[in-house]
Amino acid sequence: MCAVAGYLVVQYVTGGAGPGCKVVSGRTDGATYEFSPEQAVNAATIAAVGTGRGMPERAVTIALATALQESALRNIDYGDRDSLGLFQQRPSQGWGTPKEILDPTYAANSFYKHLAKVPDYTKLPLTVAAQKVQRSGFPTAYAKHEPDAALLAAALTGQSAATLTCAGRPAATQAAGADAVRTALVRDFGQDVLKSASAEVGAEATPTPTPSASRSGSGRTVTLPVTAETGSGSDRSLRQRGWQLAHWAVANASALHIERVSYAGRQWTAGNTDSQWRAAGAEGAAGAEQDAGAVRIVTAQ
Repeated sequence: MCAVAGYLVVQYVTGGAGPGCKVVSGRTDGATYEFSPEQAVNAATIAAVGTGRGMPERAVTIALATALQESALRNIDYGDRDSLGLFQQRPSQGWGTPKEILDPTYAANSFYKHLAKVPDYTKLPLTVAAQKVQRSGFPTAYAKHEPDAALLAAALTGQSAATLTCAGRPAATQAAGADAVRTALVRDFGQDVLKSASAEVGAEATPTPTPSASRSGSGRTVTLPVTAETGSGSDRSLRQRGWQLAHWAVANASALHIERVSYAGRQWTAGNTDSQWRAAGAEGAAGAEQDAGAVRIVTAQ
């Protein structure tokens, strides 16, 4: 715990490495939360896994608050005794192997699997629901993260539109390009997310590819038609699904060298001084009709 505490103090003082991300409230309360690209990627994964399992937004809020408390949304390879990863899960307590626990998708799935077994967890105080899964030595610690977790969950489940932005400067050590985007999408959302996806070169669409061609990497644009989530049991609207995918792409912008994301007539462009979502201008006008029902992700290479 001392090592974790020391790490988090350093991150708090320095603000973490790399360009920043920000979530603003979809309401008029002016609430905001600022975090790093590393944290954004992990938060987006946690949200994607939750909605993919058909869990409600409240479950995603509980998971995000837990990860904020346990690891500050960083996939750390140390902790109290043998605790590891986003949720500080312990191999010795049956959570999985160290390799499995350090896979954010696996760790999030494990958390939700246990949370789903808690009777009426959506009606419990957040700290009570989280503690029933975690069995922490500090059972009330999760409560303080609820406001930030709720902001993140609203954006990363698509409940709030155009509320997540990042500076978007690329991380040079990370994989880049359309293939990397597709790989990350499958990692977080499952193979179904690519069933109707297409690859494009610049602004000119290629013919609808076969599944193998859709991973060829020949283009810079990944187009994701917004469809209902297969097999999730979710009753979320298509609008929420679209904004979840769009916000996921922005959260992953630095890691995957994503240059531009557009959906529903709105566009985010990396490197803008304020990194805001704006109405699509002349550049995006040609694809406006398609963008109304699809998320378009343009990579830098």
